[in-house]
Amino acid sequence: MNNNPDGTADTKTGITITTTPEDHLIAWLAALAIAIHIIESVLPSPLPGVKPGLSNVITIVVFVLYGWRTAVWVSMLRVLVGSILIGTFLSPTFMLSFSGAVASLIVLWLASRLPGDGLGPIGLCLLAAMAHMFGQFYIAYLLFIPHEGLFKLLPLLMTAAVVFGIISGIIVRSMLRHLEKDANDITAPNRNEQE
Repeated sequence: MNNNPDGTADTKTGITITTTPEDHLIAWLAALAIAIHIIESVLPSPLPGVKPGLSNVITIVVFVLYGWRTAVWVSMLRVLVGSILIGTFLSPTFMLSFSGAVASLIVLWLASRLPGDGLGPIGLCLLAAMAHMFGQFYIAYLLFIPHEGLFKLLPLLMTAAVVFGIISGIIVRSMLRHLEKDANDITAPNRNEQE
């Protein structure tokens, strides 16, 4: 495949693929989400299943910038590629990660249907984190630990989801401001040239 300076790529079959700066940013964000997913997998956890969920930050950024369908693509790519790279594909860890991602994506889809401006980054992260935790909890109960005693952990797990959801929301808000500033810096010279 040959890359051309105009953002196109020629393949061996003669098909030309055109990419945009948005495509490059989405691919970069997906790669970042996968890297964070891998790093989080080796971090020690105070409780089983409790992780900061920083890779979900990327999903929310993509959701805000590009919409739900692109967020689904990035989130599923993160879970699948991340699990393959760390060797947990189709393991219980993968099932928990996948179920949490699906639950948070469903909640994000519902949030996208809210009237008006909808929720801000902190609200979206809070809902997504709580849905992620509940999705993981439900699958853990359904498939791995079908014991009533597991429900004693649910309040603690949901509290952790609220705390990490708020922290993630603050990070998302900061990232969006930074990306908006970069976009304005890029378009400012173009506006000056047109005037």
